[in-house]
Amino acid sequence: MPIVLLLRHGRSTSNAAGTLAGRTLGIHLDDTGRSQAMAAGERLRGCRLDLAVSSPMERCQETLDLALDSAALDVPRLVDDQVTECDYGQWSGRELSELVNEPLWQQVQQTPSRVTFPDGESMQQMARRMVDAVTVTNARVAEEVTAKASSEAGEGVWMLVSHGDPIKAVLSHALGQSLDDFQRIVVDPASVSIVRWPARGDQVPPMVLAMNTTAGALTSRLGGQDPQLGGGLGSQG
Repeated sequence: MPIVLLLRHGRSTSNAAGTLAGRTLGIHLDDTGRSQAMAAGERLRGCRLDLAVSSPMERCQETLDLALDSAALDVPRLVDDQVTECDYGQWSGRELSELVNEPLWQQVQQTPSRVTFPDGESMQQMARRMVDAVTVTNARVAEEVTAKASSEAGEGVWMLVSHGDPIKAVLSHALGQSLDDFQRIVVDPASVSIVRWPARGDQVPPMVLAMNTTAGALTSRLGGQDPQLGGGLGSQG
């Protein structure tokens, strides 16, 4: 079973301004976000990655570039439209302090599975495309690792750089919980969550190894014991 590292982009100019960026173009990392992305890269040093996938939004591609450069990793890269931010429609670009007064806001917090944003997509659509995209790419990684026919290939490790709500939707699915519970999950800017994702044909569910981590070398978290996490990550037992 390959392992996917779910990296949220670093803090953006929209995050700092308190607005909902959505798919608005021209949203970049601010200075804090750039530092966060480089720090995430430092955590990746020594890791073996088979593939790195990014949302097409600028803030995600910038995070990926800075992280891989900081980690000194030369990894095949792919931009996938299917792992982009949720389409918030008319909510995009608006201040969060205004949106909390919208009647739809409470539904987003309590029953997101029933929410469709005005002129945008539904949370269910976002969750389905994210899970489908992870499944497809994970199968690709599994096939490539198998084709290497090498004991050094391991089980395959790849990284996905995306956004808060999409990553929360993937984690919610991996945990086997309803999308209506996904607001219980916190995914901070530049945090890394780790999921062992079944390849096609594996008769096992995904296994969440870590969530919302922002410190510590990822080599230990992928291959052995980490006292900050507890438990061993190198075994499926």
